[in-house]
Amino acid sequence: MGIRVEPLHPHVGAEITGIDLRRPVPPETFAEVEAALNKHAVLIFPAQPITNQQQIVFSRLFGPLETSPDYAGSQKTRLRRREIADISNLDSEGRVMSGDDKRLLFNRGNQLWHTDSSFRYVPARCSLLSAHEVPPTGGETEFADLRAAYDALSEAKKRELDGLVAEHSIMHSRAKTGFTEFNPDIRRQLPPVPQIVVRTHPGSGRKSLYLASHASHIIGWPVEEGRRLIDELIAFATQPQFVYQHRWRVGDLVIWDDRCTMHRGREYDDTKCRRDMRRTTVSDEINSVERERGRESRA
Repeated sequence: MGIRVEPLHPHVGAEITGIDLRRPVPPETFAEVEAALNKHAVLIFPAQPITNQQQIVFSRLFGPLETSPDYAGSQKTRLRRREIADISNLDSEGRVMSGDDKRLLFNRGNQLWHTDSSFRYVPARCSLLSAHEVPPTGGETEFADLRAAYDALSEAKKRELDGLVAEHSIMHSRAKTGFTEFNPDIRRQLPPVPQIVVRTHPGSGRKSLYLASHASHIIGWPVEEGRRLIDELIAFATQPQFVYQHRWRVGDLVIWDDRCTMHRGREYDDTKCRRDMRRTTVSDEINSVERERGRESRA
Protein backbone atom coordinates (compact mmCIF):
# COMPACT_ATOMS: atom_id res chain seq x y z
CA MET A 1 0.00 0.00 0.00
CA GLY A 2 1.47 3.36 -1.05
CA ILE A 3 1.40 6.73 0.61
CA ARG A 4 -1.73 8.88 0.52
CA VAL A 5 -1.40 12.38 -0.95
CA GLU A 6 -4.08 14.97 -0.12
CA PRO A 7 -3.62 18.36 -1.87
CA LEU A 8 -4.09 21.35 0.45
CA HIS A 9 -3.97 24.22 -2.07
CA PRO A 10 -4.57 24.63 -5.82
CA HIS A 11 -0.87 25.27 -6.45
CA VAL A 12 1.28 24.30 -3.48
CA GLY A 13 1.14 21.93 -0.53
CA ALA A 14 -0.11 18.40 0.15
CA GLU A 15 -0.52 16.25 3.25
CA ILE A 16 1.21 12.87 3.21
CA THR A 17 -0.03 9.93 5.30
CA GLY A 18 0.52 6.20 5.19
CA ILE A 19 4.20 6.39 6.13
CA ASP A 20 6.13 6.18 9.41
CA LEU A 21 9.34 8.22 9.23
CA ARG A 22 10.68 6.56 12.38
CA ARG A 23 11.27 3.44 10.25
CA PRO A 24 13.54 2.97 7.22
CA VAL A 25 11.80 4.24 4.07
CA PRO A 26 11.83 1.67 1.23
CA PRO A 27 13.10 2.92 -2.16
CA GLU A 28 9.69 2.54 -3.80
CA THR A 29 8.03 4.59 -1.05
CA PHE A 30 10.69 7.27 -1.25
CA ALA A 31 10.10 7.48 -5.02
CA GLU A 32 6.44 8.26 -4.28
CA VAL A 33 7.46 10.95 -1.77
CA GLU A 34 9.89 12.50 -4.24
CA ALA A 35 7.25 12.52 -7.00
CA ALA A 36 4.79 14.23 -4.64
CA LEU A 37 7.40 16.84 -3.73
CA ASN A 38 8.13 17.54 -7.40
CA LYS A 39 4.41 18.08 -8.00
CA HIS A 40 3.26 19.89 -4.85
CA ALA A 41 6.55 21.56 -3.70
CA VAL A 42 5.52 21.44 -0.01
CA LEU A 43 4.68 18.21 1.84
CA ILE A 44 3.19 17.99 5.34
CA PHE A 45 3.73 14.74 7.28
CA PRO A 46 1.50 14.90 10.39
CA ALA A 47 2.06 12.93 13.59
CA GLN A 48 5.73 12.11 13.00
CA PRO A 49 7.44 12.36 16.44
CA ILE A 50 10.91 11.73 15.04
CA THR A 51 14.25 12.07 16.79
CA ASN A 52 17.07 14.25 15.49
CA GLN A 53 18.84 11.17 14.14
CA GLN A 54 15.71 9.90 12.40
CA GLN A 55 15.28 13.30 10.76
CA ILE A 56 18.88 13.25 9.55
CA VAL A 57 18.52 9.73 8.13
CA PHE A 58 15.34 10.60 6.22
CA SER A 59 16.77 13.91 4.99
CA ARG A 60 19.86 12.21 3.54
CA LEU A 61 17.64 10.28 1.14
CA PHE A 62 17.25 13.57 -0.77
CA GLY A 63 21.00 14.30 -0.92
CA PRO A 64 23.94 15.64 1.09
CA LEU A 65 23.10 17.79 4.10
CA GLU A 66 24.35 21.29 4.74
CA THR A 67 25.94 22.05 8.08
CA SER A 68 24.64 25.03 10.00
CA PRO A 69 27.12 27.92 10.41
CA ASP A 70 27.47 29.83 13.67
CA TYR A 71 25.98 33.04 12.26
CA ALA A 72 25.74 35.01 15.48
CA GLY A 73 28.89 33.85 17.23
CA SER A 74 27.14 31.77 19.89
CA GLN A 75 29.58 29.34 21.44
CA LYS A 76 27.08 26.85 22.94
CA THR A 77 24.56 24.91 20.90
CA ARG A 78 21.47 23.14 22.21
CA LEU A 79 21.16 20.36 19.62
CA ARG A 80 24.86 19.50 19.23
CA ARG A 81 24.43 18.30 15.64
CA ARG A 82 25.68 20.63 12.91
CA GLU A 83 23.40 18.94 10.38
CA ILE A 84 20.40 20.36 12.27
CA ALA A 85 19.70 24.10 12.41
CA ASP A 86 18.04 25.18 15.65
CA ILE A 87 15.12 27.33 14.47
CA SER A 88 13.86 27.95 18.00
CA ASN A 89 13.77 30.66 20.63
CA LEU A 90 15.52 28.44 23.18
CA ASP A 91 19.02 28.90 24.54
CA SER A 92 21.63 26.20 25.14
CA GLU A 93 19.91 25.27 28.42
CA GLY A 94 16.47 25.01 26.80
CA ARG A 95 15.16 28.29 28.27
CA VAL A 96 13.31 30.97 26.31
CA MET A 97 15.86 33.53 25.12
CA SER A 98 15.94 37.13 26.27
CA GLY A 99 14.91 39.77 23.76
CA ASP A 100 18.51 40.86 23.14
CA ASP A 101 19.90 37.38 22.40
CA LYS A 102 21.88 37.52 19.14
CA ARG A 103 20.53 34.22 17.84
CA LEU A 104 16.94 35.29 18.48
CA LEU A 105 17.56 38.56 16.64
CA PHE A 106 19.16 36.68 13.74
CA ASN A 107 16.31 34.16 13.51
CA ARG A 108 13.73 36.95 13.28
CA GLY A 109 15.06 37.46 9.76
CA ASN A 110 13.20 34.25 8.87
CA GLN A 111 10.01 36.33 8.96
CA LEU A 112 11.07 37.84 5.62
CA TRP A 113 10.13 35.98 2.43
CA HIS A 114 13.18 33.91 1.57
CA THR A 115 14.59 30.78 -0.03
CA ASP A 116 16.92 28.77 2.19
CA SER A 117 20.61 29.03 1.35
CA SER A 118 20.20 31.05 -1.85
CA PHE A 119 23.16 32.99 -0.41
CA ARG A 120 25.37 29.91 -0.83
CA TYR A 121 27.11 29.37 -4.16
CA VAL A 122 25.46 25.94 -4.32
CA PRO A 123 22.06 26.64 -2.73
CA ALA A 124 19.53 24.29 -1.17
CA ARG A 125 17.52 21.59 -2.90
CA CYS A 126 14.98 21.21 -0.09
CA SER A 127 14.48 21.79 3.62
CA LEU A 128 12.83 19.64 6.29
CA LEU A 129 11.45 21.24 9.46
CA SER A 130 10.11 19.27 12.43
CA ALA A 131 7.91 20.72 15.18
CA HIS A 132 8.78 19.70 18.76
CA GLU A 133 7.03 22.58 20.56
CA VAL A 134 4.71 25.22 19.11
CA PRO A 135 3.31 28.46 20.56
CA PRO A 136 -0.43 28.70 21.31
CA THR A 137 -0.85 31.43 18.69
CA GLY A 138 1.26 32.68 15.78
CA GLY A 139 4.42 31.10 14.45
CA GLU A 140 2.82 29.75 11.26
CA THR A 141 4.88 29.27 8.10
CA GLU A 142 3.72 30.52 4.70
CA PHE A 143 4.88 29.05 1.39
CA ALA A 144 4.68 30.71 -2.04
CA ASP A 145 4.73 28.69 -5.27
CA LEU A 146 7.18 30.40 -7.61
CA ARG A 147 6.27 28.17 -10.57
CA ALA A 148 2.65 29.27 -10.47
CA ALA A 149 3.79 32.87 -10.04
CA TYR A 150 6.05 32.61 -13.10
CA ASP A 151 3.22 31.10 -15.15
CA ALA A 152 1.02 34.08 -14.25
CA LEU A 153 3.52 36.70 -15.46
CA SER A 154 2.86 38.51 -18.73
CA GLU A 155 4.85 37.37 -21.74
CA ALA A 156 6.56 40.76 -21.82
CA LYS A 157 7.70 40.36 -18.20
CA LYS A 158 8.97 36.85 -18.89
CA ARG A 159 11.08 38.19 -21.76
CA GLU A 160 12.44 40.96 -19.49
CA LEU A 161 13.53 38.42 -16.87
CA ASP A 162 15.14 35.97 -19.28
CA GLY A 163 18.82 35.56 -18.40
CA LEU A 164 18.87 38.02 -15.50
CA VAL A 165 21.15 37.18 -12.56
CA ALA A 166 20.76 38.52 -9.02
CA GLU A 167 23.38 38.76 -6.29
CA HIS A 168 22.36 37.07 -3.03
CA SER A 169 23.84 37.67 0.43
CA ILE A 170 22.86 36.71 3.98
CA MET A 171 24.29 40.04 5.11
CA HIS A 172 21.87 41.89 2.81
CA SER A 173 18.75 40.18 4.10
CA ARG A 174 19.66 40.48 7.77
CA ALA A 175 20.50 44.18 7.35
CA LYS A 176 16.81 44.65 6.52
CA THR A 177 15.94 43.62 10.08
CA GLY A 178 18.77 45.64 11.62
CA PHE A 179 20.96 42.62 12.42
CA THR A 180 24.66 43.23 11.71
CA GLU A 181 26.44 41.36 14.55
CA PHE A 182 27.63 38.40 12.52
CA ASN A 183 30.34 36.02 13.58
CA PRO A 184 33.37 37.59 11.79
CA ASP A 185 34.06 34.33 9.97
CA ILE A 186 30.68 34.44 8.18
CA ARG A 187 31.66 37.28 5.85
CA ARG A 188 34.63 35.20 4.68
CA GLN A 189 32.72 31.90 4.51
CA LEU A 190 29.62 33.27 2.76
CA PRO A 191 30.50 36.05 0.30
CA PRO A 192 27.77 37.35 -2.08
CA VAL A 193 26.91 34.88 -4.87
CA PRO A 194 25.08 35.02 -8.26
CA GLN A 195 21.79 33.19 -8.74
CA ILE A 196 19.66 33.23 -11.88
CA VAL A 197 16.23 34.91 -11.56
CA VAL A 198 14.33 32.38 -13.70
CA ARG A 199 15.32 28.74 -13.55
CA THR A 200 13.93 25.44 -14.78
CA HIS A 201 12.81 23.28 -11.86
CA PRO A 202 14.58 19.92 -12.37
CA GLY A 203 11.85 17.82 -10.76
CA SER A 204 8.98 19.03 -12.92
CA GLY A 205 10.57 20.71 -15.94
CA ARG A 206 8.55 23.85 -15.22
CA LYS A 207 9.97 27.38 -15.26
CA SER A 208 10.17 29.04 -11.85
CA LEU A 209 11.17 32.36 -10.37
CA TYR A 210 14.07 32.16 -7.94
CA LEU A 211 13.65 34.89 -5.34
CA ALA A 212 14.54 35.66 -1.74
CA SER A 213 15.04 38.51 0.71
CA HIS A 214 18.71 37.57 0.28
CA ALA A 215 18.61 38.94 -3.30
CA SER A 216 20.38 42.30 -3.19
CA HIS A 217 20.33 43.56 -6.78
CA ILE A 218 20.39 42.55 -10.45
CA ILE A 219 23.93 42.15 -11.74
CA GLY A 220 24.62 44.63 -14.55
CA TRP A 221 21.68 46.90 -13.64
CA PRO A 222 21.72 50.11 -11.55
CA VAL A 223 21.33 48.91 -7.96
CA GLU A 224 18.09 50.73 -7.13
CA GLU A 225 16.46 49.70 -10.40
CA GLY A 226 17.31 46.07 -9.74
CA ARG A 227 16.00 46.24 -6.19
CA ARG A 228 12.71 47.67 -7.40
CA LEU A 229 12.37 44.73 -9.79
CA ILE A 230 13.14 42.20 -7.04
CA ASP A 231 10.61 43.84 -4.69
CA GLU A 232 8.02 43.88 -7.47
CA LEU A 233 8.52 40.18 -8.19
CA ILE A 234 8.38 39.17 -4.51
CA ALA A 235 5.15 41.15 -4.05
CA PHE A 236 3.67 39.51 -7.14
CA ALA A 237 4.73 35.98 -6.15
CA THR A 238 3.33 36.24 -2.61
CA GLN A 239 -0.24 37.15 -3.56
CA PRO A 240 -2.77 34.99 -1.68
CA GLN A 241 -3.56 32.79 -4.69
CA PHE A 242 0.04 31.51 -4.71
CA VAL A 243 0.43 31.02 -0.93
CA TYR A 244 -0.32 28.16 1.47
CA GLN A 245 -0.15 28.90 5.21
CA HIS A 246 0.72 26.02 7.54
CA ARG A 247 -0.44 26.06 11.16
CA TRP A 248 1.98 23.86 13.04
CA ARG A 249 1.10 20.94 15.29
CA VAL A 250 3.59 19.09 17.49
CA GLY A 251 4.92 16.16 15.47
CA ASP A 252 4.55 17.80 12.06
CA LEU A 253 7.41 17.34 9.61
CA VAL A 254 7.24 19.66 6.61
CA ILE A 255 9.43 19.40 3.51
CA TRP A 256 9.63 22.16 0.92
CA ASP A 257 11.45 22.42 -2.38
CA ASP A 258 13.72 25.48 -2.18
CA ARG A 259 14.20 25.46 -5.95
CA CYS A 260 10.63 26.62 -6.64
CA THR A 261 9.24 28.13 -3.42
CA MET A 262 9.73 30.97 -0.98
CA HIS A 263 8.61 30.86 2.63
CA ARG A 264 8.44 32.98 5.75
CA GLY A 265 7.71 32.43 9.44
CA ARG A 266 4.97 34.48 11.04
CA GLU A 267 5.34 36.44 14.26
CA TYR A 268 4.66 35.02 17.71
CA ASP A 269 5.53 36.11 21.25
CA ASP A 270 9.13 34.88 21.04
CA THR A 271 10.25 36.18 24.44
CA LYS A 272 7.49 34.32 26.33
CA CYS A 273 6.18 31.35 24.33
CA ARG A 274 8.32 28.33 23.53
CA ARG A 275 8.81 27.31 19.89
CA ASP A 276 11.15 24.38 19.20
CA MET A 277 11.67 23.75 15.46
CA ARG A 278 14.55 21.79 13.94
CA ARG A 279 15.61 22.06 10.30
CA THR A 280 17.75 19.94 8.05
CA THR A 281 18.71 21.37 4.67
CA VAL A 282 19.66 19.31 1.64
CA SER A 283 22.21 20.84 -0.72
CA ASP A 284 21.49 21.17 -4.44
CA GLU A 285 23.93 19.80 -7.01
CA ILE A 286 25.11 22.97 -8.74
CA ASN A 287 24.89 26.76 -8.78
CA SER A 288 21.66 27.92 -10.46
CA VAL A 289 23.48 30.04 -13.08
CA GLU A 290 25.70 27.13 -14.08
CA ARG A 291 22.69 24.80 -14.27
CA GLU A 292 20.77 27.08 -16.62
CA ARG A 293 23.78 27.77 -18.83
CA GLY A 294 24.44 24.05 -19.08
CA ARG A 295 20.80 23.46 -19.98
CA GLU A 296 20.95 26.10 -22.71
CA SER A 297 24.14 24.65 -24.20
CA ARG A 298 22.46 21.23 -24.47
CA ALA A 299 19.33 22.66 -26.10
